[in-house]
Amino acid sequence: MTDNIAAGSPASDIPSPADSYVGDPAVRAEWDQRYAERQQLWSGQPNGALVAEVDGLTPRRVLDVGCGEGADAIWLARGGWEVTALEVSAVALERAAGHARDAGVAVDWMHAALTEAALPPASFDLVSAQYPALLRSPDAAAERALLAAVAPGGVLLFVHHAGMDTQQVHDSGFDPADYVWPSTVADLLNDDWEVEVDEQRPRVAPDGGAGAHHTDDLVLRVRRLR
Repeated sequence: MTDNIAAGSPASDIPSPADSYVGDPAVRAEWDQRYAERQQLWSGQPNGALVAEVDGLTPRRVLDVGCGEGADAIWLARGGWEVTALEVSAVALERAAGHARDAGVAVDWMHAALTEAALPPASFDLVSAQYPALLRSPDAAAERALLAAVAPGGVLLFVHHAGMDTQQVHDSGFDPADYVWPSTVADLLNDDWEVEVDEQRPRVAPDGGAGAHHTDDLVLRVRRLR
């Protein structure tokens, strides 16, 4: 669900389709099919909320959750960040890696679901989740994985489309209650976290790509104090 696509990495290629992908095979197949249906799914430009919120942060280690075709990851790498990019779709990762090679930047691509990725805990100075399709679970595994990845002093930036979280169940089967939203992450925060931004704002949308019709963002930016 990221509004993403752009470049990949000269120094780190993605695993082959027969790799040790960790996650639900049905989720991988669903997203592989979605990407395969179009030569380019997203806009190719970094997401506007990410660009705005990263301004002023010192580039260190960043985790891009649901990196799609790579636009955010490449933009961050160009800005001096050490980027780890996580994605369930092998089709998307292959495109992202190619774009990164063309851009001449290095990205560490991970072919895994967030909750299965075995990420090093408390190790990223920025965790960016831009419009992710993260499924909820009774134990809030996805929300907890996002928070657990943030280093002390680091930031979690979670952005989603405003209004989607309150929609009725669609005939297509989309039920907002099945997915993680900024509010479900905020519900888990304790005194170890400081909320820096929690708001709805007009969206700065890249031209083209799926999701371009959405006009407002929900933006949650929280800092881990300890």
